[in-house]
Amino acid sequence: MKTILDVILLLVGFVLLIKGADYFVDGSCAVAKRLRVPSIVIGLTIVAVGTSLPELAVSTFAAVKHSNAIALGNVVGSNIFNLLMVIGITALFKDMLVKKSILKREMPLLLIISVLLIFLAGDILWFGGIIKKNNIFLFENGSTMVGNVNRIDGILLLVLFVGFIAWTVSYALKERTEEDGTDEVIMLSKRKSAIFIVGGAIAIAVGGQVVVDSAKSLALAAGMSETLVGLTIVAMGTSLPELVTSAVAASKGEADLAIGNVVGSNISNILLVLGLSAAISSVGVTAMNFVDIIVSLAATIIVFIVASTQRTIKKKEGIFLVIIYAFYMAYIICRQIYG
Repeated sequence: MKTILDVILLLVGFVLLIKGADYFVDGSCAVAKRLRVPSIVIGLTIVAVGTSLPELAVSTFAAVKHSNAIALGNVVGSNIFNLLMVIGITALFKDMLVKKSILKREMPLLLIISVLLIFLAGDILWFGGIIKKNNIFLFENGSTMVGNVNRIDGILLLVLFVGFIAWTVSYALKERTEEDGTDEVIMLSKRKSAIFIVGGAIAIAVGGQVVVDSAKSLALAAGMSETLVGLTIVAMGTSLPELVTSAVAASKGEADLAIGNVVGSNISNILLVLGLSAAISSVGVTAMNFVDIIVSLAATIIVFIVASTQRTIKKKEGIFLVIIYAFYMAYIICRQIYG
């Protein structure tokens, strides 16, 4: 009975997170528009951060409660899900045209940030020795601590996030044309905007706490590690906005928007979400966590290579990405069983 209640609470938490983020973004965009902030700036800041609000809420509450396995698993798992499943599933609807700007700027930046995360998370040479001696990929001694993303690292990531936003906005304002930045922003009354912002923030806060508490309870009841719950259930749940947005875009013939949304979301997840979580409480990294971070980097490289091929991600390549994710899921489940 307790398990059923936890599942229900988890689902309720996801709904609160997703709808809360929607309302918060709509309210914030309306206020920004009233203040005559250019639409392109609104899209690159408020809307971009809005897609990562569910991950931000969950990982922040997890850090406050010292559930670092959920905080880190949520970020890494969400990034892997976005790259392999969101892009993969979207490509099944329609071939995805990849803009040159993404291949020249955002994708290389995501690669650099992913490599930086590996350096921050643990000593690679020392970890290499651990792999040889303890067969971490074969599920032995995977709980060995190999490093941590400490508060200084977290502050560094947050500073880099501010720099990323400033750089992106500056570039967009310089390169925009008359047609840029004309996306429709919902205009709301001042009262309604305030209600959306406050109500959305409350829903995000409550949803984040409910998801963390119910996920921890489910992990305990099912004998699952918090890392596995963070990498799977929580990561998939917080990535639902990206999946739904990309699927809808594909159905409207705008599948090319999906990869831009995913890359931007993944950059925000590492710099903002993990950065804030680490700034609150140092995030310990086990050997298995480190392997997942490496998988995230590998997924980024694979998508970069696939996207660079004729600047198109086709249906067969989408199937390939989904299959890779299925193998990864099988791996972490086996790791849980035999670890």
